[in-house]
Amino acid sequence: MITLHHWDLPEVLMEIGGWPNEELIQYFADYARLAYESFGDRVKYWITFNEPTVICIFGYSNGWHAPGIKKPATAPYQCAHTILKSHAMAYRIYESEFKQKQNGMVGITLECPWFEPESDSTENIAAAERALQFNHGWFGSPIFFGKYPDIMKEYVDAKSQSEGRKVSRLPKFDQHWSNLLKGSWDFFGLNHYSSKMVRAVESTGEPGWETDQDNFRFYDPSWESAASSWLKVVPWGFRSLLNWIKETYGNPLIFITENGFSGDYNEGINDTRRINYYNQYIKSMLKAVVLDGCNVASYTAWSLLDNFEWARGYTERFGVHHVDFSDPERRRTPKESAKFLAKIFADNGF
Repeated sequence: MITLHHWDLPEVLMEIGGWPNEELIQYFADYARLAYESFGDRVKYWITFNEPTVICIFGYSNGWHAPGIKKPATAPYQCAHTILKSHAMAYRIYESEFKQKQNGMVGITLECPWFEPESDSTENIAAAERALQFNHGWFGSPIFFGKYPDIMKEYVDAKSQSEGRKVSRLPKFDQHWSNLLKGSWDFFGLNHYSSKMVRAVESTGEPGWETDQDNFRFYDPSWESAASSWLKVVPWGFRSLLNWIKETYGNPLIFITENGFSGDYNEGINDTRRINYYNQYIKSMLKAVVLDGCNVASYTAWSLLDNFEWARGYTERFGVHHVDFSDPERRRTPKESAKFLAKIFADNGF
């Protein structure tokens, strides 16, 4: 399995504006074709983009990740529009030029928490659904249905109009692009780590993806926390999300491409909390498969090794193998979680 784009955009393309610039569509199409030509005889699973929501929000809205742009009103939506078109082009190139000979599959990987309504009030249930649609549906809906989620269009269009804009901040797909996007998947990659609670609010502040949703997303203080502030242990949310995907998109073929737990820099090899996380999350996934009929075909734990975690650097460890970053040889030692997962994988279950 190869991921074509995992956040690392060449500087020369950033110099012409990065992902909000639709010139990147053709560049990405050419790149995808070259990858298929070079490796397609051996590689049978292709992911076009990893976590495009993170690319567009962290890169172009709040600026937490490279390229550090803070233009929340329009840049994230322009970023997503270009990425979706690039994905469609890459998918159709494989479909028309390589699939018959290489017999591979192409999909995209989306990151998504589960969003649980704070209460069973109509307002909070609707707010949680908006959170799911603004997150997962932002990319999932165009790929399955050829259009952005209706609720997303309704809210962004209305807020754009109230701001005095003549055109919505959320772009639209013409029929050509809608046709290319609709059905541009052979499998659906999912990265899942945690969940959030959701409360309906009337958002205020600077216009953008965060405030367009009219909801407040937060963590239940009773949830166990990993070293990452955003990662809480909520295994039942995994099952809920898989069922939401099943019901929303017609039970597509799902590959779990990331799922894992972070420890701090001083974490040793006796990582019992990570083992507990994997134990609970994998069981929750199995319930979704066996009891609920969710079409999950594979599971990948994140991550094989401790590594450079983007803006967090080396301060957080996700690996099931410990890396000694003070050793010039970067000595690697299996943690207890590696043994735990090895047995599950060998047995194909518990």
